[in-house]
Amino acid sequence: MVIGESKPLAEILDMIKDFKKIVVAGCKGCVTVCNVGGEKEVAILASELRIARKAAGNNLDVKEYTCERQCDPEYIEPLDDLVADADAVVSIACSVGPQYVTARYPYLHVFPGINTTSIGGAVEHGVWKEFCQACGSCVIGEYGGLCPIARCAKQLLNGPCGGSSGGICEVGKGSIPCIWHLIYDRMKNLGQLHKMTEVKLYKNWSTSRDGGLRTSIREELKQ
Repeated sequence: MVIGESKPLAEILDMIKDFKKIVVAGCKGCVTVCNVGGEKEVAILASELRIARKAAGNNLDVKEYTCERQCDPEYIEPLDDLVADADAVVSIACSVGPQYVTARYPYLHVFPGINTTSIGGAVEHGVWKEFCQACGSCVIGEYGGLCPIARCAKQLLNGPCGGSSGGICEVGKGSIPCIWHLIYDRMKNLGQLHKMTEVKLYKNWSTSRDGGLRTSIREELKQ
């Protein structure tokens, strides 16, 4: 899932300092799971903004709505009536959300209410870690199902560097497991250690962000 974190309230207040009427728009997708953009977070942020602006003697009219998701134009449409007399929208979806809102309402100021940090998953309650960099041409099948791109600080594809000790990476002050240690254990359990002696000459990086703006097309789904 896409992982995000809330922006500081002071930063959001500064973004909207010149406006009197705003809409706080949430998303029921990924950001709800990591507790930064769902209905509860929309209500909290809206309340905090109202209180802060009232205390400053500059009242703010805030409307609230949580879209099914903001990465699909049809689910943004319900905002039409809410934004009709608004000055700005604060989107607490991943960074795709405010860009879609901007495309639909080109006359409105649109601001991000969260920082999009990574693609990953939960490792314990309240803790999410990055597991994928969306580099396009996935090769984890060659590494026992583990990703050396996202989970190795140096993105090494041909074994560990000399900076790990006892299965711990030199990066992160002892908090990051060496993914190559985990890959070795995984391949050993699978009886495929011999595959680790096969040198990987290159990875197809043309499918990563380095190849420019990416577009995925499924012709059978197009209307």
